[in-house]
Amino acid sequence: MRRLQKVFVLGVVLLLMSAGVVSAQTGYETAFTSAITYQNVSNQTANVVFSFYNEKSGTAITVSRQLAANAGASLSVGGLTGSEALPAGFKGSAVISSDQPIVATLVQLPQPITSPVKNRPLSNGFSQGSPAVLLATVLKNQFNTTSRFAIQNASDGDVNITLQFYRAGQTTPAATLTETNIPAGAAKHYDAGTITELGATFDGSAVVRAVRSGTSTPANIVGTVLELQTNNVGVRAFEGVPSTGAANTVYMATALCGLAGMNTAYAVQNTSSTQNANVTVTYSNGATQQATISPGGKSSFSTCSATGIPSPFSGAATITSVGAPIVVIGKVGGAGRYTAFLGEASGSAKLGLPYVRWSETKYTTGQYQRAAIAIQNIGVATVNNVRVRYLNKNGTEVGVHTIPSIAAGAKANSSAMMAALSGGAQPIELSEFGNPEANPGGGFGGAAIIEGPAGSQLIAVVRISSNTASGVVAEDYNGIPIQ
Repeated sequence: MRRLQKVFVLGVVLLLMSAGVVSAQTGYETAFTSAITYQNVSNQTANVVFSFYNEKSGTAITVSRQLAANAGASLSVGGLTGSEALPAGFKGSAVISSDQPIVATLVQLPQPITSPVKNRPLSNGFSQGSPAVLLATVLKNQFNTTSRFAIQNASDGDVNITLQFYRAGQTTPAATLTETNIPAGAAKHYDAGTITELGATFDGSAVVRAVRSGTSTPANIVGTVLELQTNNVGVRAFEGVPSTGAANTVYMATALCGLAGMNTAYAVQNTSSTQNANVTVTYSNGATQQATISPGGKSSFSTCSATGIPSPFSGAATITSVGAPIVVIGKVGGAGRYTAFLGEASGSAKLGLPYVRWSETKYTTGQYQRAAIAIQNIGVATVNNVRVRYLNKNGTEVGVHTIPSIAAGAKANSSAMMAALSGGAQPIELSEFGNPEANPGGGFGGAAIIEGPAGSQLIAVVRISSNTASGVVAEDYNGIPIQ
């Protein structure tokens, strides 16, 4: 019998709020409910079990589903009924078990539907944990933003965790917190706005370590972060990076300056407690930026500030460190965008994208969304004939976008409509991809798989955009490697 695969999903909430829903006017005051988009990346039907754990609870509420080969589907936490329903105010985590390989992305939906917050924070699930998790950015009342984050136990027994917070540019922890006896699969949630040890304001990073409860034996955890504007409606999410994910070379699939008003910035965290990181950001047009980051600290790099970057600019970047390993969070701002994505230390010849949508008819009205995919070749040679396969909710391939070549270090773009146009037609399966109008039997659900030649090293960032009355909003997530 095939061993069950597990995916750990953090930040599952059902009408979680910090203030009254009706009066919510900022990202920090907004209530959310969650949906889990998940994709079967095998050629066999998957039997999937969702186990939901309230905060620090070892008792699971389980939900079972079947998912066709190659299919992508969505589970609305707020739409669960009967014995499957989660209690109102649920704040916790989930573990997805499957007899076939799956990938998953969590979608946070602002509540109520009339909320002025329109962006949907996105964060990927984890196939495994590590003894330490690195949060490259933690903010409290800084840049009009405050962070919330959650740490989930990815081990098979209770764990204790220790959190150390570092102010930017300082090597001594500004605060240390502990939490004990977090059950397997469960999570502990934190709101930086209520952590008094951080002072009135905080701009820095955090390192979280775990041991099995009652021992000094390292245990596995995962983490995710929400960044919420305190004076506006911006909300974004990104994953904590496992300690095993730190590297001396990190790749960013998107670098922007002045492109339709959008700009990128990178938050770079030094993962060493003793060694400097001498960091260089090299953009795909050859422009560079440099900085030295002290142990435990972080530094920010704005693409538009690099000498030699034109405006508009759309490319990619490679970030290297001489000395200490680093982790990186990329952020896009401007023109209503408020997005985040992870830098990648390695690539894959095959990537899963569990949440992909496109609408030609209902995007401008704000009803449906569009997914734009940026693919970077981080290998040392050009790769040819990269295929982006678009798969409906039943796993049926409805279109393929073939990219003739991507040079080393360069990026290319894809979307469902690019697949339609490359085929010389615009069938409804692609012009309304992932939406009820295109899916057999209706309902939402659409995914994609990126396939490069064997041995190629590809990474991807997917930008999900919504057109609202106040303009376009968007959020990013990373393509997930498929082994």
